[in-house]
Amino acid sequence: MQFKDIVGQETVKAHLIKTVKDGRISHAQLFLGPEGSGSLALALAYAQYICCEQPLENDSCGECSSCRKYQKLVHPDLHFSYPFFAKHKEDTALTFVEEWRASFLQNPYLGLDEWRNHLSADNKQANINIAECHSIIQKLSLKPFEAEYKVLIMWLPEYLEKEGNALLKIIEEPAQKTLFLLVAQNQEQILNTIISRTQIVKIPKQSNEDVCKFLVEKHHLSEEKAMQLAYLSNGNLQAALTFMTHEENDYHDLLSNWLRACYGNQGLRLVAFVDDDFSKMGRENQKNLLRYGINLMRECMLFLAETPGLIHLSAKELEFISNFSKILNLAKAEAIANELEKAHYHIERNANPKILFLDVSLNLVKILKFNTLPAGTQHIL
Repeated sequence: MQFKDIVGQETVKAHLIKTVKDGRISHAQLFLGPEGSGSLALALAYAQYICCEQPLENDSCGECSSCRKYQKLVHPDLHFSYPFFAKHKEDTALTFVEEWRASFLQNPYLGLDEWRNHLSADNKQANINIAECHSIIQKLSLKPFEAEYKVLIMWLPEYLEKEGNALLKIIEEPAQKTLFLLVAQNQEQILNTIISRTQIVKIPKQSNEDVCKFLVEKHHLSEEKAMQLAYLSNGNLQAALTFMTHEENDYHDLLSNWLRACYGNQGLRLVAFVDDDFSKMGRENQKNLLRYGINLMRECMLFLAETPGLIHLSAKELEFISNFSKILNLAKAEAIANELEKAHYHIERNANPKILFLDVSLNLVKILKFNTLPAGTQHIL
């Protein structure tokens, strides 16, 4: 994995390269970024650059023996740790290493749900168990075989729980030329004893522009469709790829027509939406539609607050919120967003879509047509 292969994150790339050039490579670093930001790919590209035999000015060469092995994830001094779904208490990450290599090489932006699906884990709980911690200690007690550094990349240390305390000593006092790269999404779920022993590298979510460019250039989507998916994914490249793999849906047209029917209190048309559209979309597309609606309502709130510099929409979407905001205020926009968030929560938990979407439709009619806001809405009419 080379830096040039990673979408966006130019500022982070420049920072990582500078630490190598300045000889300030911290032995324990925490790459902290949301899902789909590319933090795992950045950690691997960083390790490859450090171990490259003929590094270029701003990237690894990609051709030396070390780089070729890194690109296949088979370098003897590169180790991975990640959550898995143990069938036996003695299982470690090595038990699933072939699946891990195939999954990562197919998609370096993968999330835990995609990893779970790759393993067919059903409802098993993911974790990094004590056997894996002992395996890490054993592997890192050995000297490097080929490269100057022995590298451990741990994906999602949030799943260590109390077993992670077994790693504290080796993280704080590792063998010489040993590099720990922890790749996390939620700092609050990581053991404080581990955080205090690492240097944090913050990685922002992807920009809509970078996600859009990636989808256009790599997956040959139209610019309009790519921008819609980029906006829907909210900086999560993995989410954008997931949306792309599902059947084609124009979320904007469907959502805007649904909201217009709610405002017009068109009961028969709302029932038709529920029966003919929403209930037949499939769970993932239902979630995508609701997420798109949540994001669009947030943009409406920005529009109503007269902050145009913060709005990033296509011309089609901007025209819609410009017109739709004439019947909205901040209270209504917030209430609609809350209703869609609750619906998304229940869809994830397998609620009946017909009952759920009909209930949401009736609540939106109350908000848009009759100015009835749910309890707890902060703004006043």
